[in-house]
Amino acid sequence: MKIKTFMLVVWVIILFSNFTYQDTKPGIDSLKEAFKNDFTIGTALNSAQIEERNPTVNNLIIQQFNVATPENVMKSALLQPKWGIYDFKMADKLIEYGNKHNIKINGHTLIWHSQLPGFMRRMQSTDSVKTFFNDHIKTVAGHYKGKVFSWDVVNEALNEDGTLRNSIFLQKLGEGYIAEAFRLTQEASPDTELYYNDYNNEQPAKRAGCIKLIKKIQESGARIDGVGIQGHWHLGKIPLKDIEESILAYSALGIKVMITELDIEILPRNFQGADVSQRLANTTESNPYPNGLPDSIQKQLADDYEALFKLFLKHKDKIARVTFWGVNDGDSWLNNWPIRGRTNYPLLFDRNNEPKPAYFKVIGLKQ
Repeated sequence: MKIKTFMLVVWVIILFSNFTYQDTKPGIDSLKEAFKNDFTIGTALNSAQIEERNPTVNNLIIQQFNVATPENVMKSALLQPKWGIYDFKMADKLIEYGNKHNIKINGHTLIWHSQLPGFMRRMQSTDSVKTFFNDHIKTVAGHYKGKVFSWDVVNEALNEDGTLRNSIFLQKLGEGYIAEAFRLTQEASPDTELYYNDYNNEQPAKRAGCIKLIKKIQESGARIDGVGIQGHWHLGKIPLKDIEESILAYSALGIKVMITELDIEILPRNFQGADVSQRLANTTESNPYPNGLPDSIQKQLADDYEALFKLFLKHKDKIARVTFWGVNDGDSWLNNWPIRGRTNYPLLFDRNNEPKPAYFKVIGLKQ
């Protein structure tokens, strides 16, 4: 009897020593596994993650995600720091990372008004801007031909009212620059999927402008395969009705819909959107949770994510991908924008790479 009792105690100890969050949901140990028959699950990667500097973070990425978008390393300021001089080192490492871990790469982004090379500030002539525009798309898209499965060809070209943003590209090249960007990318990388990506384009006025933009691309004869709704939303204020109407409206154009930069803002700010040029002052009121979230806020975050994924699953025939903008709370861009140094909590994994209640709400939808 004593031996049997001892063996039973040993068995119980072994069982509980191996108990992790993965075991709480039998048969499902990751987001990518849970939603494998619905849509791909992506994340945004920074340079440290691409270089696998933190083994714990790296294991989490490999376990949970099957698509990745670079946060910065494919933006034009980094790829072409000097006129006609390209630096593909970090972006090539991203491709290697994807190949190594069976993670598909979405290129981000070819044409964006922000994070442009410094030399573009000195450009005055239409010919110079056109030369940069043509050469950058052809060179970068050509370099990654067959290596990325998709490109965010043009990023954030719209104002909140749906009109075209008065970027250097609109000023010098006219409204046709967007369709031309898609034509050039298709020419340089014919088998790559081509997307337009923006924030707040689930809001009615901006959605109308986005639909107009997509139709103009299609009417030009250029190919567009999908539209990205970034999904930078706010706690307790998820615009579910607008999101659903947008999914239906974009899908009706015959293109894929993606949620491309998903996070839920916990902390207060007095404007909506993701314009990286906007900044606010750091105050005590702007950083109310430096040492952790109250249970009530944690619950609201979990409920918001659950509601979102219920909607995504309802329209899984139209949604091709859901990408989170970051791996864990500590890496989120929202810690430093629009106020530097805040402690934010917008994702499914905390600063210790542990799953939050929101994770279990989301993955629980597949039980």
